[in-house]
Amino acid sequence: MTFLSCLLPPHNMVPSTCMCKGGKEGEKPGEQKHSKEPSSLQCMHLAVVACGDRLEETLIMLKSAVLFSNRRLCLHIFAEDSLKPEFEEKLQEWPSSYTKKFEYNIYPITFSVGNAQEWKKLFKPCAAQRLFLPVILKEVDSLLYVDTDVLFLRPIDDIWHILKEFNSTQLAAMAPEHEIPKIGWYSRFARHPYYGATGVNSGVMLMNLTRIRNAQFKNSMIPSGLTWEEMLYPLYQKYKNYITWGDQDLLNIIFYFNPECLYVFPCQWNYRPDHCMYGSNCKGAEEEGVSILHGNRGVYHDEKQPTFKALYEVIRDFPFEDNLFQSLYYPLQSKFLDTVHTLCGRIPQVFLKQIEKTMKKVYENRVIVYLGANHRY
Repeated sequence: MTFLSCLLPPHNMVPSTCMCKGGKEGEKPGEQKHSKEPSSLQCMHLAVVACGDRLEETLIMLKSAVLFSNRRLCLHIFAEDSLKPEFEEKLQEWPSSYTKKFEYNIYPITFSVGNAQEWKKLFKPCAAQRLFLPVILKEVDSLLYVDTDVLFLRPIDDIWHILKEFNSTQLAAMAPEHEIPKIGWYSRFARHPYYGATGVNSGVMLMNLTRIRNAQFKNSMIPSGLTWEEMLYPLYQKYKNYITWGDQDLLNIIFYFNPECLYVFPCQWNYRPDHCMYGSNCKGAEEEGVSILHGNRGVYHDEKQPTFKALYEVIRDFPFEDNLFQSLYYPLQSKFLDTVHTLCGRIPQVFLKQIEKTMKKVYENRVIVYLGANHRY
């Protein structure tokens, strides 16, 4: 049985340009696996790339993922060699009630085509590694990639379900870079092709890796299609003097030429300061609350967006086994009172709605488990 068959209807095969087949799930040969339980076909795969000073930020992101998710997680951490022992040490310090919810692999930074140093310096250190995930993780069928500066405010299970919404040609999902074209970066400044009216942001990227590996992509270099790996370096060479945001720009170019391959999810799944610092412009977050917070531009570590910083610090400081409402939600409410003078702080319900709903579900599930255990006795 393939992992893809767990996610998509049997008839959901991909014709023509984006032809894909189901793939098996597993770990990359030769990589050390850290697990206390056997792998499961129900595992949700989460990938992140960490270089330089991103250790703490990555750990807080992973903490938010583990805190709220229901199904088991398989974590794929790509990191510089110097960070590997630190990741292992910190993750092993987490209580067993949480470490049993995931397994993890730590991979070195590698680029299969082109000049490795050139790739490593593209935009931010090691960010281009995400482009090579379909090539490296050959045994993984589907994957959620996130930047280190992401925080989950609801279970990963919920965004993982979007894989079921892919039509027969879609193989990746991202959110728009902006909601309003006239003030979006790509629509005003880009010197290269980009997806749609505003481009897409690659900080949260859901991928069907099997489909990506099997697809032939239309491109501006040759009349015929190219595989993902064949396309990456020639594409970079053609556009390297015209791109500003590195690998995100390359992804925009790819999906400009292959728009049928992209699923666009709404802004609450990749909520950034741009969605509130110019006035609230993410309607989905206003209605449902923020699902995934993306604190780009370093806003967790300065005073420019105190609402984003407050969420980061509260999750960072939360003791794993404490009461979620007492030690996470109430401190968050208190911190938000100090941010009401800012544009993002004026809409606290946008930040609180989904995390409150998530914590209520966590609490209810614990009560059900507790009552079930008592009932047996």
